[in-house]
Amino acid sequence: MRRVYTALLYVLTPVILLRLLWRGIRSPGYLHRWRERFGYFDAPADIQGCIWVHGVSVGEVNAAVPLVRRLRERHPGRPVALTTVTPTGSAQVQQVFGDSVFHVYAPYDLPDAVERFLEALKPCIAVVMETEIWPNLYHACRQAEIPLVMANGRVSVSSVRGYHHARKLFSPALACVSAVAAQSREDAERLIALGVPADRVEVSGSVKFDISLPERLVDEGLAMRREWGQHRPVWIAASTHEGEDEPVLDAFDRIRLHYPGTLLLLVPRHPERFGRVAALCRKRGYRMVQRSRNETPGHDTQLFLVDTMGELPLFYVPADIAFVGGSLVPVGGHNVLEASALGKPVIVGPHTFNFSEITDALFAVGAALSARDGDMLGDKIIELFGDPGRCREIGQAGQQVVYENRGALERMLEVIERHMPDDGKGEEQRREAVAKSRLPQG
Repeated sequence: MRRVYTALLYVLTPVILLRLLWRGIRSPGYLHRWRERFGYFDAPADIQGCIWVHGVSVGEVNAAVPLVRRLRERHPGRPVALTTVTPTGSAQVQQVFGDSVFHVYAPYDLPDAVERFLEALKPCIAVVMETEIWPNLYHACRQAEIPLVMANGRVSVSSVRGYHHARKLFSPALACVSAVAAQSREDAERLIALGVPADRVEVSGSVKFDISLPERLVDEGLAMRREWGQHRPVWIAASTHEGEDEPVLDAFDRIRLHYPGTLLLLVPRHPERFGRVAALCRKRGYRMVQRSRNETPGHDTQLFLVDTMGELPLFYVPADIAFVGGSLVPVGGHNVLEASALGKPVIVGPHTFNFSEITDALFAVGAALSARDGDMLGDKIIELFGDPGRCREIGQAGQQVVYENRGALERMLEVIERHMPDDGKGEEQRREAVAKSRLPQG
């Protein structure tokens, strides 16, 4: 089956290139460094033997950040290579890590591209964040005796149905996996049903609960709020997708009838949409400023368009209430835990299947609310603005959920390190780093 899949990929390569060009018209980042996607890149001289971590885009990169930091602390003798698929993921790697880790785009799942990629890096281990199943890549890792760990693994019900249709292709690929650290028991059972040997699957919990926002970031967000006005209502619509901005703005119009001084922080998910969203906001006549122009909201500003990448956690800080997008349209939602960790009441739409376990945990203790459309979203926010005590209760309940579910990172590290080679001198440094990390702080 893998041979048929591979032959089809080669036949479709011109179509793949045309799609890359088409995406590049809307998002120019796709036109750059395209050779990397075929395994052609200049690797640093010292990269071989690296720890290789792969995250598709921004969400997976953000989930990988604490893991990469801990791996670098515990294995200082090992370089780290971090791959992505999207330019936005690449930009996030650059913003968080700069040149301290090596970034390259992951290769297309063509045998020759995969071979060039693995030959250049010769990783000591491959860590795939969440669920990316590439049959040729997984097979090549097994052939090269590179341990492959699926970290923070999750599979939605809809994905299971899709994988089952090509079970003869995906099951042999999953049999190449050395270990899985699954987010939940349900995820573990789904992965076993798809073909991962049961004795290689453990439940570690979601690393997203191990969120830790820098104190500097919190201070910066609070300073923003003081500048904008401490007593005016502020809410954020985060990671909105095509088809969500209109209902979000409808909700905003509804809110302003009750609270005219309200400030909306609107954060579109994808950079190719920034211009269209700005045009929509201008058309509707809002007094708007834009982050990309280094503009700052004044007391009469109605809408702050955050049209930059990688700054979402900062803008959760000054908000009173957070709506998390990708959920009013059937995208499946985005991570709500950054807002919950900051004690913000969270509202989502009806489509949260990508984060069902997390949102269900919040719903179970009243730490999140649901709105089916823009009118309902506006009504929920009006109610919360009118009841600060309930606002605090919902936010505190969310913080408690985050606190009670921490610990996945350490469990995930244990799974990964079980499959890493002895570092020699690096291993001695690792033990010192681990011992230091366990000393009492303060």
